Amino acid sequence: MLTNIICAFLIGSIVGLAGHVRKRGKIVKPRKTKQFIYLGCLEDILMAALAAVLLVLAADTDSTLRVVLLAVTAGFGGDAVLRGLELLRTGTPPPPTEQPNEEENKKSAQL
Repeated sequence: MLTNIICAFLIGSIVGLAGHVRKRGKIVKPRKTKQFIYLGCLEDILMAALAAVLLVLAADTDSTLRVVLLAVTAGFGGDAVLRGLELLRTGTPPPPTEQPNEEENKKSAQL
């Protein structure tokens, strides 16, 4: 069972990183500003990995193929959870391809 959890975590992390690159176009590093900590790619990686581990634990599977398929599916589901949280927080869905605004980068660099 532990190997299933580790496998699901690794596969979910890879899918989360791929989703992050697909969404942003590049890997955004975590950074700290005066007001908050922006997790960058770690946010997508951790959410996808956590979703993959929880789905594999809930399914209680013994087949390696099923673990892989569930982890990939849950990894994409982690991205959907983040979009849903963004929708609840702002009231408007995020654009399909969120590119970091250069003005915001300059502004956060000055802080």
